Amino acid sequence: MRIQALIVRITRQFIHDKRSMALLIIAPLLVLSMMFLVFNGDPYQAKVGTLNLPAPLSKALDASNATVTNYTTDEEAEEALADQKIDAIIRIDGNVPHIKLEGSDPTKNRAVMLLIQKAMQTGTAPMTAAQTQTQTQGAKALPIQASAAKSPAPVFEYLHGSADMSSFDSFSPVLIGLFAFFFVFLIAGVSFLRERTTGTLERLLATPLRRWEIVTGYMLGFGIFTSLQAVLIAGYTVGVLGSMMVGSFWYVLLIMLLLSATALSFGTLLSAFADSEFQMIQFIPIVIVPQVFFSGLFDLESMSPYLSWIAYITPLKYGADALRNVMLRGEGWSSIAMDVYVLAGLSLVFMAANVLALRKHRRI
Repeated sequence: MRIQALIVRITRQFIHDKRSMALLIIAPLLVLSMMFLVFNGDPYQAKVGTLNLPAPLSKALDASNATVTNYTTDEEAEEALADQKIDAIIRIDGNVPHIKLEGSDPTKNRAVMLLIQKAMQTGTAPMTAAQTQTQTQGAKALPIQASAAKSPAPVFEYLHGSADMSSFDSFSPVLIGLFAFFFVFLIAGVSFLRERTTGTLERLLATPLRRWEIVTGYMLGFGIFTSLQAVLIAGYTVGVLGSMMVGSFWYVLLIMLLLSATALSFGTLLSAFADSEFQMIQFIPIVIVPQVFFSGLFDLESMSPYLSWIAYITPLKYGADALRNVMLRGEGWSSIAMDVYVLAGLSLVFMAANVLALRKHRRI
């Protein structure tokens, strides 16, 4: 009977705790649904630009699943590659195919290489003597031989990165942003919750301090340690683990600090809606896990369109994009300015929401 009474008490406790019930039942279904939409999207279609290719090779590329754009000048193609509108430029120099890859994403590099391999096998297949001719377009030419001689091996160049770039180099900008955001969010939320549950915040609200002064003080106080964490994570990844670092390390620190500030203000905001540390942790599957899918670890272009729009309302997406532009592509301020402004704006919005959230405790 005593065991039965204990079972009844726990059952009633769970039934009345709607947040725990949602975490137990709805959250796993939500995460599994997101994983289905992420991993069950369309295969990635390589985007390539071509310059004066011979007809057989052009037809082979057009017949593939790739998105092919024909350019008339080198300048147009190079600009499109630098703007990440295409993954590679394909041109013919004499008899030899030259492929210039954007290079910052190993997955896209492999997709382009596989596409080129298949296209060349189709576009340079042996032909009969009656079909033998020299196909020319513009100043470039590729003799189509009647013999079954091997096609020249393509030459690969890289706008960013190199053939030696590892998967860790590609993912490290996303990972350091994710770890900084996750730990700051969790620690800040739990710490601010403890301030409230122990009565410290209530006593502060009884003083002449205004709500915005309390929020600003907490942000700056916690910000000292979150800034230290951001510097350590970035420095360790680049200096010790040897992650690729092409751009300015100061830009990396700026982005990490803004990402940490966003996580700090967001974590303290959500802590206002939690009554215990356990309830604060319950926000992780709803707030953190979805951001992992949209941070850049998975290609948004191949993701289901019903889901990809969420990426543009997640702070981690902007931080990861800016970090990749600096660390992998060596971009400057003009490339990361919009991401920086968005992160700064989100931090201010969450801080303002924190000020309003304090009203639920006491009006001052």
